[in-house]
Amino acid sequence: MAGSLVDRMVGAAFLNVETYEEVEHDEEAIAQAATVVVLVAAASAIGGLGAGVSGAIQGAVSSIVGWLAWAGITYLVGTKLFGGTATWGELLRTLGFASTPGLLMVFGIIPFLGWPVVVLGSLWGLATGFVAVRQALDFGNGKTFATVLVGWLCFAVLNALF
Repeated sequence: MAGSLVDRMVGAAFLNVETYEEVEHDEEAIAQAATVVVLVAAASAIGGLGAGVSGAIQGAVSSIVGWLAWAGITYLVGTKLFGGTATWGELLRTLGFASTPGLLMVFGIIPFLGWPVVVLGSLWGLATGFVAVRQALDFGNGKTFATVLVGWLCFAVLNALF
């Protein structure tokens, strides 16, 4: 399984289930998934420059830390609470590629025009993230929705505390 980075990013962005299955099972794809997240972090940093250097740094750091934390929380909720079969690595890989629409965050730097594109990227990322979780945990849509909802609530509580 040696899909190219770009092919996998396109497949993930267009909700291609086979792409998610491929990266889920390809343990070597972790480097590619991390590359996607770093690219999204760079796009978020550029997009956040309108809020100054601190906005750029916050955008980059939250992309990387968010990926790691979200994969961990989703792993725990999905496997321990709902009986999913994924490993943390499988979620890291699928969710890493699911972050591809986050490349649109680069447009956040453009006044007035940027925010609709950022919103679109965020909504698109919800869809790709849903597919990533579903495929990694081998769930149907109902359990995936429950996992994402409970995981998001846990993530929000942790985010508020720290």
